[in-house]
Order: sequence, then C-alpha cells, then structure tokens
Amino acid sequence: MSGNSLWAATAAPAPPMPPLEESRRVDVAIVGGGYTGLSAALHLGEGGASVAVLDGGEPGAAASGLNGGQVNPGLKQDPDEILALYGREAGERLVEFAGGTADVVFGLIEKHGIACDATRVGWIQPAHSKEALETVKRRIDQWQRRSAPLEVLDRETTAELLGTDRYHGAALDRRAGGIHPLSYARGLARAALSKGASIYGQTRAVAIDRRNGSFRVTTGRGPSIETPRVLLATNGYSDQLWPKLRETVIAANSFQTATSPLPEELARTILPRGHVASDTRKLLRYFRRDATGRFLMGGRGPFAEPKGPENFTHLVRMVEDLYPALRGVSYEFHWSGRVALTRDYLPHLHEPVSGLLAFLGCNGRGVGLATAMGMAIGKHLLQPERFPLPFPIAPIRPIPFHGLQRLYVATVIAYYRLLDLR
Repeated sequence: MSGNSLWAATAAPAPPMPPLEESRRVDVAIVGGGYTGLSAALHLGEGGASVAVLDGGEPGAAASGLNGGQVNPGLKQDPDEILALYGREAGERLVEFAGGTADVVFGLIEKHGIACDATRVGWIQPAHSKEALETVKRRIDQWQRRSAPLEVLDRETTAELLGTDRYHGAALDRRAGGIHPLSYARGLARAALSKGASIYGQTRAVAIDRRNGSFRVTTGRGPSIETPRVLLATNGYSDQLWPKLRETVIAANSFQTATSPLPEELARTILPRGHVASDTRKLLRYFRRDATGRFLMGGRGPFAEPKGPENFTHLVRMVEDLYPALRGVSYEFHWSGRVALTRDYLPHLHEPVSGLLAFLGCNGRGVGLATAMGMAIGKHLLQPERFPLPFPIAPIRPIPFHGLQRLYVATVIAYYRLLDLR
C-alpha cells in the first residue's frame, strides 16, 4: 500500500490470520489473499476441501483493500465483441458469467452477513463526449437484448443524479453498487475461516517445486505447504514465483483521494441517491461517496509510488472540474494501489502445468470479477465436469520488453490524454 488509505482507517476489524508456523499438507494451496484467493478458499471450504491461503502481507489489504469499492459487472469488452472473440456458444456463456459478477458479490454479502456498507443503487457511466454517448448507447442495446437492467440517461437526468452538468448523458446499470472494499475482503476471509479454510498472513511464498505429481510451496518463513493443486491469485502484485507470469500484465498505479465528510447541504447535491460512477474517458475518472459522506475521486497516476499529497493534485483538479462547489474542501486521505492490465484488456487464466492454475488481469473490474472467478475456480476444482471454467486456458505470453513497462505506461497515458481531448 502507498499513502494514507481511507479504507484502512475505517475498515471492520480483521479476523486472526497469523503466519504459517509449521509445514502441512492440504488439498489446495492458494497464493494471494485478495478477492480471488479468499473467494476460492470460501467455496472450496464449503465443498469440504482443506485449503491454505498464503499472503505476503495482510490478506485483503493490497489491491482488494485499496480499490474504489465499485462493484461493476461485465468486462471491458461489450457482449458483441466477446462473441466475436470466443464464438457464439462460448461467448454467450462468458457474457452471462461477466454480467452476473455483481450478483455474486452481493449474494455473498447477504449470505454471510458481511458488514461492508454495501449499497446497490447502480453504476452511472457518464459520457464525456457526444461520440462516447453513442458508444454507451450501443453498449446498452447489447445488454438490453439480454434483459439486463441498463438504460440510457439523458443529459438532464445525468446531471441530476451526478450533481454535475459536465456530461452529455450516461448509462445506468442497476446491477452494480458500492462497498467498503477492505471490510468486504475481511468479511470474505472471516467466512472462509468459518468453513475450515486456513489463511496465513505475513507468509510470502518464495518457491514452488513439483515432484511426484505434487507441489511444495515454500515460504520465506521456512515452513512449506504440500498439495496436489495450487492457485496463484496474485494479480497486479505477482512476482517471480512462477516463471514469466508477472510479465503478462502491466501493474499500473491507480490513485485515489477522499475529502472530509461533506457538509449536509453539499452532500444533498452530489450523487444524492448513492450511485457509483466512472466515466468514458480512456483515462477514466471514477468517483463516489462513502458511508461517512466523504467524496472519493480516483484515476490514473504515474508509475512511481506516490510520496505525498502533492502527487494527488491532478485528482483534486478533476474534482474541482466536475464539482466547482468542492473547491476549498479539505482532503483527509490519499492512497494508491495496483491495477493489473493485460495487452488485450481481457482477464487471463493459465495452467502452465497440470494442477496449477493462475488467474490475473482484471483490468479495473476486480471486485466483481475476482470474486466470481474465485467462486468459479473453487467449484471447478471440486467438480470439474459439473463446473467448467468460464474463461479458456491460455498460454503464458510475456509482454514484449516488459522491463520497459514504465515507458509503456507513460506513453499510453500521454496517448489516451490526447484521445480524451477529442
């Protein structure tokens, strides 16, 4: 984590997740204690499997506990594009899966009584240009043909629901909502523990060796896990644990800032009904209010880790551009987390050797997508014939010249900034 996170300051207490002290054998070892790993552990535990989750820090506190807390379904690609990529039969299954990811999140919250300030009013995707509004309309049409609860908002309604007149119209997706992301992660962990899963914090996996059809996951603390199956769920925080895996994604920084609680008269005019929002810019702005009445703004930042509030001034300018009435408000929190981006903006599922799965590359849709994929992988490992994986297995293909990813990010940001001016 970089900076002073609102979520870390206001989250529900974490359940006990002590380090691994003794070697043991389990049915499935999971490396990475974010949404994917915790959801997989929960569903494996429910199915009677023994599970050990290893996390190098505090489980749930990295990307899963640092994001904007927007539970938005779908992928970056629209349904028709997914069908063109995967074919009609496989594509429709994937569209159905992606469209239901928010349902999975809110279903788990209800089932396990997770206290995470969950609201489900919907996600507004406002269009920053007339051309972007036409794209939004095409997207809505594709989802409406599948009976999804999306609709087009005209300029006036968009302004009313957002509290700003800077947009040309919007999409409203009623499947979506907002959560406290770290409280949600800790709730998933508590639910997984209740189903018999073991979760070990401050326990970094440093090596994976395969022998006689089994794996040994060695930790930096010394003890190891023996297991026939491994799930790597490290996403944007992947390291060299498995060859070339980290080189398949760009781990870009996403910055966020949060104000002090807004005065009541201001709060009544900004996102007054509790929607979450992220716009159509290539360098999108994502914003919402939290349960305490703070206003949050997020967006891309430089590749380097921030050093202080001065690195977040671009977000303050975004806030003041959309909401001039917020000029002069105080900002209490500034933080950043990593987003795993793939070259094709699709999530990647790998099985480099039999018995080892890796999932990464949520491309900014991690709350719903990672949770749902954790569930899908957990059920698949228990009953593969009954529960096929929603994404095809793909080979590990490193991004060329991955060591220059800082240059990649800077170049792409500059290019996108030009596109957003159109």
